Amino acid sequence: MKQTITDITVDNKRVFVRADFNVPLDGDCRITDDTRIQKTLPTIKYLLDHHAAVILASHLGRPKGEAVPKYSLKPVAERLSELLGIPVKFAPDCVGPETKAMAEALQPGEVLLLENLRYHKEEEKNDPEFSRQLAELAEIGVNDAFGCCHRAHASVAGITAYLPMAAGFLLEKEIRFIGGAVDNPAHPFAAIIGGAKVSDKIEVISNLLPKVDLMIIGGGMANTFLAAQGYGIGKSLVEADKIDLAKSLIAQAKEQGTKLLLPVDVMVAAAFDNDADHKVVDVADVPADWMILDVGTKTQELFATELAAMKLIVWNGPMGVFEMENYAKGTEAVAKAVAASDAVSIVGGGDSVSAVNKTGLSDQISHISTGGGASLEYLEGKKLPGVESLSDK
Repeated sequence: MKQTITDITVDNKRVFVRADFNVPLDGDCRITDDTRIQKTLPTIKYLLDHHAAVILASHLGRPKGEAVPKYSLKPVAERLSELLGIPVKFAPDCVGPETKAMAEALQPGEVLLLENLRYHKEEEKNDPEFSRQLAELAEIGVNDAFGCCHRAHASVAGITAYLPMAAGFLLEKEIRFIGGAVDNPAHPFAAIIGGAKVSDKIEVISNLLPKVDLMIIGGGMANTFLAAQGYGIGKSLVEADKIDLAKSLIAQAKEQGTKLLLPVDVMVAAAFDNDADHKVVDVADVPADWMILDVGTKTQELFATELAAMKLIVWNGPMGVFEMENYAKGTEAVAKAVAASDAVSIVGGGDSVSAVNKTGLSDQISHISTGGGASLEYLEGKKLPGVESLSDK
């Protein structure tokens, strides 16, 4: 078991918090979505309530080791000040004499946000000296940046050689839900895997297939599985070099008694365009010059019926071309089915999360993962450097 924030004594301590404030900004450097800031507030408020001096660190964008003004975290400091109701001090850098002096002068109940970690190329290189300089700012560390835990970066992994690190509330929740789903799942257990390509999700499918009772495949990757079953898929996206792999996964599911569900009907369109002619057809009747862009109505009903009996559902990836309104209905139907079930539900991946938010059902989902790449790698069964390097209880 890894240490969490409630296992450590933070009273009158300077606490380094690795947060994920990689928020979207508009052309005027204004934050357009502060979800990632909001998600870290419980950890920050807990530390403040327990008389800690809080030093926040994050990256923003990809400045590639240069101090690029448009990637400054200053707008985040301003937004944090509003949300916390106290002034958030802002350091001009994340290391160096001035930053160290600001950190050492920080009093319990005060907050300091460091400038972008990725202004230094040493961050992504996991440089030991850079890690040590970050560690010297504080007396104890908290990692609350699950979305960065699959990266062996200085502020995530390297720092733990010099500073004990515990999980913040957000990271603790990710470990509990996603780690639990992988290591000790409740049954019946369903995995819904969508997205464009089998190659993007093959390790997730391979890791989860022996563990689930039901696997639902949707999105563009379902076309490859349909082709593997001998169906004509017209001009649809398909990975021809993955058809044999799809056949072997279908055979594996059958052999181990896992129910593998593919679309039984699909939304096809004459072109990759929201306004193109489109209609629902059975999977056996896809026109040769049309393309599959979503699952059909019978499929939506089938998926919903099967999901209703589950005790655990993991969902990653859309059922169709979710960004086009006419081909978003399958993904939205799955969001409703997951929310309506009595199962513990875990949703990850940008489009899946967007669908849940768009349908207004996020409060009916047990856990919405904040880490795209990290949640995928966790579901693949990989060890995440940011989790592995946390201090043990």
